[in-house]
Amino acid sequence: MLEETLILFRNIRNPDYDKSLKGYKKAGGLKALKQALEMQPDEIVQLTKDSGLRGRGGAGFPTGLKWSFMAKDTGKPTYLVCNADESEPGTCKDRELMLHDPHQFLEGMMISCLAIGCRHGYIYVRGEYWPSIKSLNAALQELYDDGILGKKLLGKGPKLDLTVHPGAGAYICGEETALLDSIEGKRGHPRVKPPFPAVSGFNACPTTVNNVETLTCLPFIVNEGAEAFKAFGPENNAGPHLISLSGHVNKPGVYEVRLDANLKDIIYDFGGGIPNGKQLKGVIPGGASSSVLTADEIDVTYSFDALAQAGTMMGSAAIMVFDEDTDVVKLLHRIVRFFSHESCGQCTPCREGTHWARMIIRDFLNGNGNEHKLKRLHRVGGNMMGTTVCALGDACGMPIQSFTTKFADEFRDVQALAA
Repeated sequence: MLEETLILFRNIRNPDYDKSLKGYKKAGGLKALKQALEMQPDEIVQLTKDSGLRGRGGAGFPTGLKWSFMAKDTGKPTYLVCNADESEPGTCKDRELMLHDPHQFLEGMMISCLAIGCRHGYIYVRGEYWPSIKSLNAALQELYDDGILGKKLLGKGPKLDLTVHPGAGAYICGEETALLDSIEGKRGHPRVKPPFPAVSGFNACPTTVNNVETLTCLPFIVNEGAEAFKAFGPENNAGPHLISLSGHVNKPGVYEVRLDANLKDIIYDFGGGIPNGKQLKGVIPGGASSSVLTADEIDVTYSFDALAQAGTMMGSAAIMVFDEDTDVVKLLHRIVRFFSHESCGQCTPCREGTHWARMIIRDFLNGNGNEHKLKRLHRVGGNMMGTTVCALGDACGMPIQSFTTKFADEFRDVQALAA
């Protein structure tokens, strides 16, 4: 029986936990920050590299390595921006951290600021997350009132400020360079790279963008060491992580698991299986932008590398389960309609491809599909992949190609019923 790993959620799962600064200190909070203040920035970066921490926002890039890319001695200020624009369909893990244990996340952010020499960090929060925004602002006020922020950190570190910046509900602003444009007051358009944010990011200054969950891992790593963090997963897949489990399961929710957990066990142990004794049809394992897995493919380790070998990805760790009665043509239409609506329109393959894919799927739903259109839909998905400035084209193309490959007969059945 799979059991939850309580590292990031150790406070949240405690019914007596007080999420105030006083309560966080009582639970052992800020010890890691005190320890980090005794370390050199390069030591924190190396510790993070040694821990094997990979970004929890979708790309899975090694965090310490990302920090090491920061341009040095430029004469410009250095920035840390937290990407809390949690907009991937099915994803709600970062919301739980910001809402129910904000100080653990903020401690991680302060440690990260020390690592890269940042003196003013920004938290870009999804516009619809007003309860989380309120929770973060209240926690920040406590840190300022206690003299931790706005002055020397804990009386001996550098002066540090943190600012919450609400977004306006645009999915594209989850892409790190579009996010930076949005903070600068511009329209959220992904930037052509290079230069990368580590060289020219926020206000053309060296910038690192990290996810909420990624930063929340830092207190544990500093307190317990790199080896303790690496013990929670296989090689190159270190640490516990949070999953958002939704869809046709008896117990949807956010759970914390090791990176060597099995996807099938997650669904049937944490999720309690499929409601009403129905059969599983498929699983979208990493948010709407990941390739679908059929019921026969879910006996796989839920880690970055194992899912990549299975032809999909962990992404934002949003596991969406659907049962035997699900109309996958309608499901794909809903996914593609979302990406079509959220495309910024900058790149032709994405702007036109998402629109035409939506129209072709609608033809099937209206009884106007055929084998030629099914092949065209598959081709449109492929034409979007690797041809756009950001990954939104891939995000739409991957589910199109996987659904039309693995559930091709369902598209044909829809057409046969219409005939």
